[in-house]
Amino acid sequence: MPSIPRSPHGQETRSVTGTVKRFANRQEAGRALAARLATHPWHDPLILGLPRGGVPVAREVATALNAQLDVVVARKIGAPGKPEYGVGAVTADSEPIYDHRVLRAFNLTEEQLASTCDEERKEAERRTALYRNEKPLRIRDRDVIVVDDGLATGVTAKAALHWISKHDPRSTTLAVPVAARESLTTFTSPVIAVLTPRNFGSVSRWYESFDQTTDDEVLRALE
Repeated sequence: MPSIPRSPHGQETRSVTGTVKRFANRQEAGRALAARLATHPWHDPLILGLPRGGVPVAREVATALNAQLDVVVARKIGAPGKPEYGVGAVTADSEPIYDHRVLRAFNLTEEQLASTCDEERKEAERRTALYRNEKPLRIRDRDVIVVDDGLATGVTAKAALHWISKHDPRSTTLAVPVAARESLTTFTSPVIAVLTPRNFGSVSRWYESFDQTTDDEVLRALE
């Protein structure tokens, strides 16, 4: 494996040039990510998958590191008329995180998104209750690794990391199989990515199979 350059912001990335092989599926991506993470010394690691698609990846990581697996649910707040474009994100019990550059680009205010934020918070509450089933989650003094299947704008990951930071972790790290280069430098926590292609496009582009992950699949992964 080539040496891993470190960006000025502390993110670790693997430089990618030429043709890059895509991951077969989230399981293969998780194993590749686990191999990268296994080279680091972790203290009492806790692996938190971002549902839904991040959980199958996180399961592979947790298995390889012999670490506890759980979830952190953050919901994207979409732009009006373009719900797929995230302008912010929110967890079940924390204030929302917004990308203010995007808000300005869409000429939006946080107040205009209040009702959408409330809807997404309720969905985050539902999913957290479903996936965690009232199990306690100890974060204090642990190295917490947040795992998703890819990093595009990063707004949901930022909301998740913000929520975790309130619970006194020893450290927080975001780990993804593939990431958009321009998003890496927007994080204050370290980001570990297997691939950082120049022409990112979308997360799904880097998977041969990228089916929607269901609630049942998340629950099975957490068993």
